[in-house]
Amino acid sequence: MLIRFTICGPDTHFDTPMHPMLNIGIRAARAAGNVITRNMDRVDTLQIDKKGRNDFASEVDTAAEAEVISVLKKAYPDHSILGEESGLIGDTNAEYQWIVDPLDGTTNFLHGYPYFSVSIALKHKNRIDQAVVYNPVSQELFTASRGDGAWLNNKRIRVSKTNNIKDALIGTGFAYRDGQDLDFYQRTMRHYTEQSGGIRRAGSAALDLAAIAAGRLDGAWFIGLSAWDVAAGGLIVREAGGLLNDFAGGDNWMDGGEFIAGTPKVHHAMLQVMKPLIQARA
Repeated sequence: MLIRFTICGPDTHFDTPMHPMLNIGIRAARAAGNVITRNMDRVDTLQIDKKGRNDFASEVDTAAEAEVISVLKKAYPDHSILGEESGLIGDTNAEYQWIVDPLDGTTNFLHGYPYFSVSIALKHKNRIDQAVVYNPVSQELFTASRGDGAWLNNKRIRVSKTNNIKDALIGTGFAYRDGQDLDFYQRTMRHYTEQSGGIRRAGSAALDLAAIAAGRLDGAWFIGLSAWDVAAGGLIVREAGGLLNDFAGGDNWMDGGEFIAGTPKVHHAMLQVMKPLIQARA
């Protein structure tokens, strides 16, 4: 049962949504955020592992994920966890699975660029039901429960009213690792740059999706992502009234690694731009 205490009108609520599983996700995100902020001033002393070209993990990623796992396992020992650093923990066939990116935007963090987040989602029977994206620098907490809308701290959020792609501010995340199709991405960049009101590439897909939900961006497209990058942000976008699909317009956005998100009309326009590019790619 979800209990919400509402004050000051329909778009403000007291404290956080009282769904117990979402509250545990929030607790875990804040615990990870504390680990991250405690280490912001000692980046030059951190142990950094290079997982691949332009793909880094630091001891902070590992420590933050350990905090998340500790909180989740204490509350729900039978749930499985899919973490970016730890992989799958628990039963593959568990009814509930937490999907965790303890530090989305590691490269930003390592350079002192304050745009990174903790992303935690809960999947129940192959549907994302709960979502948390937490910016530990600004302390902005984006949350969503399926069917209950999207929230930023104590206020309900909605996607912008932008209807035309030419007026849209669009976010992106591009292929930058070995083996990814950078040429295709550059073609998409050219087309969206020519047709939109502007492009931004900030370095945390989870925060970019939260920004769409909050009306700060009007749309975004991404290539080469993993489930932990997008699971939480995807639900937040949809609960804020936005749309999210893979490049073909299907629903393989979380596991396929390529997708478009945005306000309904901007999303539709972006799909129309993408359609011939996908056909030429094939």
